[in-house]
Amino acid sequence: MYTLKTGKFPLLEANPNLVYLDNASTTQKPDSVIRAITEYYQTSNANVHRSVYRLAEASTRAFEDARSRVARFIGAFSSKEIVFTRGTTEALNLIAHSMVRTFLDPGDVIIVTQMDHHSNIVPFWLAAQERGYHLRFWPINPNGELDLEDLESLWSDRVKIVALPHVSNVLGTVNPVSSIASFVHDRGAFLVLDAAQSAGHGPFDVSQLGCDVAAFSGHKMYGPMGIGVLWAKEEILRALVPFQGGGEMIDTVTETSVTFNDPPYRFEAGTPNVEGAVGLAAAMDFLDSIDRKRIFAEEEELARYGVRILSSIPDLTLYGKAAERAPLFTFNLEGVHSHDLAQFLDSRYIAVRSGHHCAQPLLRRLGASTAVRASLGIYNTKKDIDRLALALEEARRYFR
Repeated sequence: MYTLKTGKFPLLEANPNLVYLDNASTTQKPDSVIRAITEYYQTSNANVHRSVYRLAEASTRAFEDARSRVARFIGAFSSKEIVFTRGTTEALNLIAHSMVRTFLDPGDVIIVTQMDHHSNIVPFWLAAQERGYHLRFWPINPNGELDLEDLESLWSDRVKIVALPHVSNVLGTVNPVSSIASFVHDRGAFLVLDAAQSAGHGPFDVSQLGCDVAAFSGHKMYGPMGIGVLWAKEEILRALVPFQGGGEMIDTVTETSVTFNDPPYRFEAGTPNVEGAVGLAAAMDFLDSIDRKRIFAEEEELARYGVRILSSIPDLTLYGKAAERAPLFTFNLEGVHSHDLAQFLDSRYIAVRSGHHCAQPLLRRLGASTAVRASLGIYNTKKDIDRLALALEEARRYFR
């Protein structure tokens, strides 16, 4: 869709027959991101924050410039609100560990949703088991959407945290975060947002969304693996207890006491993934060079087109009927196991995902144990959807 105007994707150029439709799992990387990582290692590699020699200062500057770039990209008030993590999963584990210990008492309630990724369920489940909190699930309606009336029916004055995905990694449902945030804040609770499937797919501004915490991964937005972001309001970060202990996150250590560094550094124990932060900043430059509003508009069109084309295939069940959805399609073909179907599609050079997609409560709600997922990125077009549909028709005949 954008490749010729905005940069090249070396892996896709090396595999011209490949239709890559596993972008919800990880995206391919443009040459500008690969080049930024290579140039960092060739020109600036040193450990950050700990030395006064010029090379280390250059490395520290690259790392902190990346933090500032992330803050601008997501509309954060300050770069002090940006914590680098290994990904969305670590960011949500940090929140589940630190936020509950800071703000919750035994008997308090955490609400997650039926459409959540396991990364937004299991950390809070562990905290509930260990510390005596209660975990409740906000159900989806028959269209695969969240209804505020259902949230209200779950509510009590013991609810302290509501955690949900911005975009479902199975249904493609885009949740109305601003409305949910207003509901949650009016009742004195915090809203935690899993933005793994949204941060790289159009405008993403935490101040407009109204959440208190957001987490996302670099590798799902054309950046490198092993780097992610936790954003939280500065007053929240200042109140939180650290997640991990070690170097960098301390102020002083004696035989009898420890004091912690200011945020965000108190949450970044050990040597950070500097090259990952540099690559993530390059990915954000890449997305802004395209225009994120344009990305959003074209992906909306792909979502509508995909629903129309895939819904017309006999014996195919397409999950989710949300009015607002991302170009992500999860489905099953009657009588065919999802793994067999995914392997058949691979034989036609179409890469899709098969399994429970780290969303087993949702799959059970849908009446399935596994499913196939096709998820699109900025290099995908309607022709890719057409090719998928033709291959699915071929699979339908083949397995019969």
